[in-house]
Amino acid sequence: MDPRDTAPDSWEQEDDVEATIDGQLDSALLSLNVNAKPFVPNVNAAEFVPTFTGNAWLMWTVCGRAAPVENGDSELTTEEPWDQIETAPEMMEEEEETPAPKVPATQPDAPKKEHINVVFIGHVDAGKSTIGGQIMYLTGMVDKRTLEKYEREAKEKNRETWYLSWALDTNQEERDKGKTVEVGRAYFETDKKHFTILDAPGHKSFVPNMIGGASQADLAVLVISARKGEFETGFEKGGQTREHAMLAKTAGVKHLIVLVNKMDDPTVNWSLERYEECKEKLVPFLKKVGFNPKKDIYFMPCSGLTGANLKEPTDMCSWYSGLPFISHLDSLPNFKRSSDGPVRLPIVDKYKDMGTVILGKLESGCIFKAQQLVMMPNRHVVELLSLLSDDVETDDAQPGENLKLRLKGIEEEEILPGFILCNAENLCHSGRTFDAQIVIIEHKSIICPGYNAVLHIHTCIEEVQITALICLVDKKTGDKSKTRPRFVKQDQVCIARLRTAGTICLETFKDFPQMGRFTLRDEGKTIAIGKVLKLVAERD
Repeated sequence: MDPRDTAPDSWEQEDDVEATIDGQLDSALLSLNVNAKPFVPNVNAAEFVPTFTGNAWLMWTVCGRAAPVENGDSELTTEEPWDQIETAPEMMEEEEETPAPKVPATQPDAPKKEHINVVFIGHVDAGKSTIGGQIMYLTGMVDKRTLEKYEREAKEKNRETWYLSWALDTNQEERDKGKTVEVGRAYFETDKKHFTILDAPGHKSFVPNMIGGASQADLAVLVISARKGEFETGFEKGGQTREHAMLAKTAGVKHLIVLVNKMDDPTVNWSLERYEECKEKLVPFLKKVGFNPKKDIYFMPCSGLTGANLKEPTDMCSWYSGLPFISHLDSLPNFKRSSDGPVRLPIVDKYKDMGTVILGKLESGCIFKAQQLVMMPNRHVVELLSLLSDDVETDDAQPGENLKLRLKGIEEEEILPGFILCNAENLCHSGRTFDAQIVIIEHKSIICPGYNAVLHIHTCIEEVQITALICLVDKKTGDKSKTRPRFVKQDQVCIARLRTAGTICLETFKDFPQMGRFTLRDEGKTIAIGKVLKLVAERD
């Protein structure tokens, strides 16, 4: 008999087969003896079964590895330990996180919490991963024991202040250099909402990864360092603070929280003057990018390393009267999302794991298990075998959720990031030529027809050429010039025709903003942002 069929049953029907569970657990504990001493008395207590953490969770995992329950019916099982065996056995933090989703699973009738995706952006070493790790600890997603382990390892490498960021920077290269490369993912819950943390890399070499992260976010947290010299470096022309804020706006992030981090640093010491100085320099720039300082931006001081003002207010900072960070996130108004719209799910990543698995954020529409969908632009018909929302298996998904989908009817090699899952009745548009309004943000020389750049639109990255400049647009009045310009230069707005190297999925900005806004990059810099005005049919 396949062990996969037996293991989950005994977990789900706890009341009926309590004795069996206890028997299984006792034998597992005796044979494995995984630091089990403190937990032996509690194993028989029924009310403890749903809320295992720490050692006991590891025991479950160990049992789970001996008898994989990957596709079982149990709501409490998750795929994570299974994935980790194939990819990275040392990714402890994933295993420590997974107990959290068990809480909602115990109340199937409870209404789903609103999903919100938060991207952490900012200059290198501003403290993005450390704040992410601290939040996971404060909300109980990483237990104290794991953090102590990270702290010991970090001390051995003379990097004691980095240990919190290791909860999100999971691979060895990121830990050794202290730099995030890939967009780290984790999640935490408050009383009202379910948050996914997207920890974007701050280094300028990894801006394309950061754009991918920002395109999935609902709100951005711009982390800046108040330490003398660090804020200035991050904010000068070459710094990432400016570029990230601009890219977040282009990616469609409406709300920006600016965390002024490292306020506990000896050069700052929770000084109101330094906080106001950072604020004064940032506001004009954020205004220029398109954020409204009164409605869209919220400033708050904090310390990622000590956790001050993240969950609880701090005495060190008597001049700040607002809510701490996590409470502020919880008090934000709900986002408007169209659940009755067409299905649109831009693909961020894909891999093989007992079939084809894709990752992405559902932008609109609802999807459910066993549904037939179409993968654009190649028009592959696929079937949804299973849905995981933040590693918890579910039967359906609403817009705004970060999903892991297992597909049938398509090979992993046939999918590229930037492809879109749609419903057959309402396919998204695809093509190579489109007209767009472009704002040139930063470019030393002039731009003429024939200019090549890299286009980032939703999760898609493609080479693009400006084939024609149609007209200039007056920034103040919005009037279009009567004659065709021969070139455009920095700070000008123009309407141009663009042609991509391959077929991509896109929509006009008016119809579907998430798939109609883009950035153009060249030589490692963001040179322009724009929105799609019109799709041009291909000439045969």
